[in-house]
Amino acid sequence: MKTQTPSPAPAKASAPKKSSSGGLNPAFVIPVLLLIGILTYMFVFGDGSHFQEGDNTKEPLPGDYFGTVYKGGFIVPILFTCFLTVLVFSIERFFTIGRANGTGSIDDFVRKVKSQLDRNDIAGAIQECDKQKGSIGNVVKTALVKYQQLSTDTELTKEQKLVSLQKEVEEATTLELPMLEKNLTIIATLASVSTLIALLGTVLGMIRAFAAMGATGQPDTGALSTGISEALVNTALGIGTAAIATIMYSYFTSRIDVLTYNIDEIGLSIQQNFAAHN
Repeated sequence: MKTQTPSPAPAKASAPKKSSSGGLNPAFVIPVLLLIGILTYMFVFGDGSHFQEGDNTKEPLPGDYFGTVYKGGFIVPILFTCFLTVLVFSIERFFTIGRANGTGSIDDFVRKVKSQLDRNDIAGAIQECDKQKGSIGNVVKTALVKYQQLSTDTELTKEQKLVSLQKEVEEATTLELPMLEKNLTIIATLASVSTLIALLGTVLGMIRAFAAMGATGQPDTGALSTGISEALVNTALGIGTAAIATIMYSYFTSRIDVLTYNIDEIGLSIQQNFAAHN
């Protein structure tokens, strides 16, 4: 009889746990985006066509925003990098979380699995998981495979089986969800840091503007207004980046919360079904 014990067949089906691939690596992506930000600042915003006499050390052409942005100073490429980072990781999270939802509607999937569980059709519920795929399909399939395994177990008590089943659902969820939340910390951090960097750029720009005006010995309203407008470029870039980062972070966390709620709902149904039929 002991030869039959190698029934790791069910354990094999819990391979869906591995589903998640890591996504973009910030240690590689952010330096690349910083390089793009610096090059864009130097060769696009700093192109001579945006300035008087084609010289980027002179004043920007009237109404030329590229030249005005360039005059914002060395903080501008840092803020532009922050914006690109939010944009790139938002796109990456959008596709990652979309794949985690699986191929069909989550609501339909939850309804079908619960319907199969009500009929005690565990095999049918596993088939639904295979069709759905994604994180939610992987977690539910892992729990259902454990359900089947525990159904034939004669050594554990019913309470021990329920605890084991609950632990399986929690472990599967714990393995899947961190991959969905990966890189969200970067977006959340930039939501606040971008504003502070922008404020620093604005303050430095104002210092430069007043220092230049003080050097002439007499008020020059034209130079002062130009300096202030250049300094406020940093504020605009920082606030815009922070606003986008905040919206994206809230959107992605709400989608992950919905996914977690659905996993919890099905997990509870599986445990209740097991308690009723075993």
